[in-house]
Amino acid sequence: FTEGPTADTMNPSLWRHLGLLKQHGLYEVVPGIWQVRGFDISVMSIIQGETGYIIVDPLTVTESSAAAFELVKQHLGDKPIHAVIYTHSHADHFGGVKGIVTVEDVAAGKVQIIAPEGFMDHAVSENLIAGGAMSRRANFQFGSRLEPGPAGQGGAGIGTGIPRGSMSLIQPTHSITETGETLVIDGIAIEFQLTPGTEAPAEMNFYIPHLRALCLAENANATMHNVLPPRGALVRDAKAWADYLTESIALYADKTDVMFVSHGWPRWGQAEITEYMAHHRDAYKYLHDQTIRLMNKGYVASEIAEVIALPESLASKWYNRGYYGTMSHNSKAVYQRYLGWYDGNPANLNPWPPEEAGKRYVAAMGGAKKALKVAQKAYDGGDYRWAAEVASHIVFADDTNMKARELLAKAFEQMGYQAEGSLWRNMYLTGAAEAREAPTDRQITTVSPDMIGAITTPQVFDMLAIRVDPAKAEGIATSVAFVFPDGGETRRVSIRNSVLIHEEGSAGPVDATVTIPRPAFLAMLFAGQTAAALMEAGIMKVEGDPGATAALMSVFDPSDTGPPFEVVTP
Repeated sequence: FTEGPTADTMNPSLWRHLGLLKQHGLYEVVPGIWQVRGFDISVMSIIQGETGYIIVDPLTVTESSAAAFELVKQHLGDKPIHAVIYTHSHADHFGGVKGIVTVEDVAAGKVQIIAPEGFMDHAVSENLIAGGAMSRRANFQFGSRLEPGPAGQGGAGIGTGIPRGSMSLIQPTHSITETGETLVIDGIAIEFQLTPGTEAPAEMNFYIPHLRALCLAENANATMHNVLPPRGALVRDAKAWADYLTESIALYADKTDVMFVSHGWPRWGQAEITEYMAHHRDAYKYLHDQTIRLMNKGYVASEIAEVIALPESLASKWYNRGYYGTMSHNSKAVYQRYLGWYDGNPANLNPWPPEEAGKRYVAAMGGAKKALKVAQKAYDGGDYRWAAEVASHIVFADDTNMKARELLAKAFEQMGYQAEGSLWRNMYLTGAAEAREAPTDRQITTVSPDMIGAITTPQVFDMLAIRVDPAKAEGIATSVAFVFPDGGETRRVSIRNSVLIHEEGSAGPVDATVTIPRPAFLAMLFAGQTAAALMEAGIMKVEGDPGATAALMSVFDPSDTGPPFEVVTP
C-alpha cells in the first residue's frame, strides 16, 4: 500500500521505510550467501556449502520457513541442509525450524543445530513464563487485529508483520561458548562472536573469512532497536550493546566487505560497513550515557524521555530512526535498568490503581461531563496526549461512557497517524480499536506444543508455580513425588502457604508418589488430558494418598485459553 504519495494518515518517514521492507523474494548477498526477505518479520539467510546449505534463522513459523526454502530449492537447487544456526533466543529466529528440517535428521546427526550459550533457558523463559501478558501486549506492539494499510497496521519496524502459523523448536546440538570459536560446516569455516545481553539475552554474531562476510544477527538492524520492547521483556543493556559493537568493529571491520543481518537488507563496502556499525554503536552509547547524565541531575524517566534526542549527526542516518525502538521509551528502559519503576517522589510511591484514580480525577474535574469537555478541548487544540489521558481517566471511572471511549479512540488514532515508529503506531491504533470494541481472540501466542515439549522438568514446575491460585490453595499442605521414568527424573513437589516448591529427587517425606511419562504429564497440564483417563489406561500410577495428588492438582489456574484481558478499559 506504500505506492504513490504518502497518505495523510501515516508519517512520511515510516511510509518510506515500509516501502523498503515490503520488498520480497530471494536475494543474492554475495556469491555463496543468499537471503529470503519479506516472507516473515525476520530474514532467512542461506550459506552455500560444498554439498548443501547452512540456514541462518529459520523464521517464525513452519509455514513461512517451508515456503522460503521452497523458493531456495527452485532457484538454487534441491540440496540437503547440513546445519541451522539460531543467532539468538527470540522466536522469530527459530520458530520455523521444523518447516525445513526434521527432529529425526537432527537426532541422526545429519543436521547440526547451532546456538549461543544459554539459548534454551532464554528462549523458554521469555516465551512461556511471562507468555500470557507478553503475548497480549505483543498484539498491541504488532497491531495483530489491524488491517495493514494507510490507516491501519504500519508494519513491524523490522519487517512487514508477524506471520500466523505453527511455531516449532528443535534443541541445539552445539552451543557456542566463547568468542573466536570456529566451526567448519560442509567445508565452510565460520567464526562466532558471543554478544549476550544485547538485543537478546543469548545472541551471537558470526564471520565467514573466505567470503569476508559478517553477520551481525539483530545487533545492527536498519532502525534503532528496543532496549525494552513494549510487549515486555527483561531490560537490555544499552552499554553492553554498544561495547559489543565496538568489539565487532575491532574484530572484523577491516576485513569485511559485506555485512548482513536478520532483519532488513545487507551493506557492502568496508568503509560504509564500518561507518554503519560505528553510528549504530554511537546511538546506543549516546542513549545510555545521556540518560544516566540526566538521571544523575535529578530528571525522572518521563522528563528524560521528553528532552533526550540523538544529535543530528546520528539522527540523520535512516538506520538510526525510531521505526522499532525510540529514544523516548528506550531512555525509560535505561532508567528502569538502573533505578527501577520508582522515581523517588513519595507522591508516586503508592498511587491509586487506574479505576480508583479515574474516579477521583473525574470527581476532581466536577464529574464526567466536565471532564469530557476538558478532554474534548485538548483534542480540538491538538493536545492528543492530554486528551487521551483525561479520556482514559473517564473510561476507567466508567467504561460504559461511550462518548469518552470514542474520544479516547480518536486521540489514539491521531497519535498513531503521527508516529514515525511502526510499534507506536500499532499500539495507538490497536488502543483505538479496543476502546471502541473489546477483542475476542488472542491473535498472537508464544505457547506451542513444541515450546512446551522443549522445556526442562524444573521449568515445567516453575510454570505451575506461577499458576497457583491462593484462594484455591488456602489451607492445603502436602508433598508429592513425581517420577518420570522415561527421563530418569524425580521431583519432590510441595504446596504450603499457597507457594509451590519443587526440588530434585525425593528426599524427605511425601504423601503420595506419582509415576508418569513426561509427555503424558505435559498433556495433562496443557492439553486437557485427565488424570482419571491416564490412570485407567495404566499410563499414570499413584502410590500413597490419592487425595494428596488431587489436592495438589486442584490449586492451579486453568491454562490461559480464555478471552484476552482488557488493556485500555477496566
